[in-house]
Amino acid sequence: MKKKIAIFASGNGTNCENIIQYFKNHGGAEVSLVVCNKKDAFVRQRAEQHGVPSVVITKRQFEEEQEHVLESVAGADLIVLAGFLLRIPDYLIEKFPNRIINIHPSLLPKFGGKGMWGHHVHQAVKDAGETETGITIHYVSSEIDKGGHIAQFKVALQESDSVEDIEKKVHLLEKEHFPKVIGQLLSDAGLTEYERYCREQALQQEEEFDDGRCFPDMPEGQFVRGH
Repeated sequence: MKKKIAIFASGNGTNCENIIQYFKNHGGAEVSLVVCNKKDAFVRQRAEQHGVPSVVITKRQFEEEQEHVLESVAGADLIVLAGFLLRIPDYLIEKFPNRIINIHPSLLPKFGGKGMWGHHVHQAVKDAGETETGITIHYVSSEIDKGGHIAQFKVALQESDSVEDIEKKVHLLEKEHFPKVIGQLLSDAGLTEYERYCREQALQQEEEFDDGRCFPDMPEGQFVRGH
């Protein structure tokens, strides 16, 4: 049975459409729902064009209608934030532990936190004179942009790059890597914590996952993440 992905998005929906198309072509999972906090956001039209249903859940509903929100996404195996501008409430994080992920357009922890989204991030990168930037795919936690990292991908910057140039470079990284990381996460359901860590390290190094490198005979209790 295909895994179900619910995408949360607030705006134009380019990442959302890219993910929908990727899984149509590669199988294994499907985007079964798009959740948007804005009725007229273009992402809803993109979803409709691909036959994916969408629902509108407003900021007030996220805050006050917990049962409605949980019922809307009850069938999802993974929630993916793709340009979603509302804070995810704690009750949803608790219901989907390590099953809500986000993509951020910088190399966190740099240029993260409240107010750091879209062009604001790219402008901050430009103003700081950074020689590289990239994307961070991470788990969602109660603190904005503080969840555990799943993968980061980098791109070099030139001093002459404009904010628009930086944005284009980051979008190319998002298009290439975000759907692949989602697919690999969904295939990790049966892995141990140590094997999952090895998978994440392979993603970081842009390598193929090799379970032989994970010392599968190691007792699970001997592995401590980060060591």
